[in-house]
Amino acid sequence: MRILMTGATGLIGREIGKALARRGDSLVCLVRDVDAARRRLPFPAELHAWDHTREVTAQAMRGVEAVINLAGAPVAEGRWTAARKALILDSRVGSTRRLVDAVLAHGAKLKVFVHGSALGYYGDRGDERLTAGSSKGPGFLADVVQKWEAELAPLYQRGTALRVPVVRTGIVLAREGGALAEMLPMFRLSAAGRLGSGRQWMSWIHLDDIVGLFIHALDSAASGILEGAAPRPVTNREFTTALCRSLGVIENLPVPAQAVQLLFGEKAEIVLGGTRLEPAATLACGYRFRFESVEEALADLLSPLLGGTYLRVWEQWVPRAPEALWPFFCDAHNLEQITPPFLRFRVLGRSSGEIGAGSLIDYRLRLDGVPIRWQSRIEAWDPPRAFVDTQVKGPYRLWHHTHEFEPVGAGTLLRDTVRYQLRGGWLGRLAAGGRVASYVERIFDYRARKIDQLFGQ
Repeated sequence: MRILMTGATGLIGREIGKALARRGDSLVCLVRDVDAARRRLPFPAELHAWDHTREVTAQAMRGVEAVINLAGAPVAEGRWTAARKALILDSRVGSTRRLVDAVLAHGAKLKVFVHGSALGYYGDRGDERLTAGSSKGPGFLADVVQKWEAELAPLYQRGTALRVPVVRTGIVLAREGGALAEMLPMFRLSAAGRLGSGRQWMSWIHLDDIVGLFIHALDSAASGILEGAAPRPVTNREFTTALCRSLGVIENLPVPAQAVQLLFGEKAEIVLGGTRLEPAATLACGYRFRFESVEEALADLLSPLLGGTYLRVWEQWVPRAPEALWPFFCDAHNLEQITPPFLRFRVLGRSSGEIGAGSLIDYRLRLDGVPIRWQSRIEAWDPPRAFVDTQVKGPYRLWHHTHEFEPVGAGTLLRDTVRYQLRGGWLGRLAAGGRVASYVERIFDYRARKIDQLFGQ
């Protein structure tokens, strides 16, 4: 199936696109920056430059059988100034209006339009049990969602020939990205607790389930409003307790509501307000959740972080087969090409002529002007699909790097999974955790750019 997607570079869009590409669908993505998207997307796609102020071209709609609309400026980013609130509204209403116009003008083959919406529609409703059919609530976000979904009205006039499922998404739990990722640094240091009274309801969903729900909406006969929330919503107090248990840390004192309001202003309604949404329509349309309880979801996401472990995954798709890429990574000296100059990284030598399991490789680099010697061992070697290296001597308590080369479409999904631990335990994480994470991000961002230059064109 040929599928047009907006919001493809976001947390949910990246995972949906990857799942669709793996099963053989063809993706067309509307993105702000084509070059940046090519580096960030972990799947093959035809890319078109677009934003909510522009019309969708007939060329982008050519042959499209389905649309997944995930466009919209992040709600939780920055304070809600008048300009920010206007962008939150316009980016949703404008993008949906232009997509609908394009469907009416050029979407003769379109069978389904899956619209990503938000549970902000229901507003702060206390302990009231809510479902897809519940009424609109109060507040800025409720007004935004109402106007946003109203733009779909012309599609309903096409009758049963076009399905229009609308997924009102809750708080998406993911290890990298979203609300949980923002919470983790403070919670891992036992420096955070519940927000306000802790009695406000949190309607959450695991990343795997929101991806699964969108694909279910795409493939099944589902239509109308679907609740993008797990069957067991929790209060903020219950969520905080479960989060601390999953991380093996101590829960700190609660953050007073007044402090949250002072820090976030009007945006405080996101965390101090409560929505108890239950997925009656979603279950009725046949979707089955992988993670029904928050304890199960957090255990799945956070168990790799126990013991002070940091974990980060980078993914990048390039239009070359694994067999064509593998020789480049077999040569340790090629690492110098894809490592940023500020590290002054050099390969000093290796223990064997040909790299394989057991090979030792010696490096030299500088960090903040301090010279560092590093030795790594190749723990696993499985050409052309994967290899693993670990630190033998170096600055970290643990450094474990898995390199994977997965065939996807007519190319390869490169996946780097890094697990590391800092020396010095809790104090080491407090003193250097943020700085080291920043360096690691810079290193892999540079790596993505160089790989794109070498193999991505």
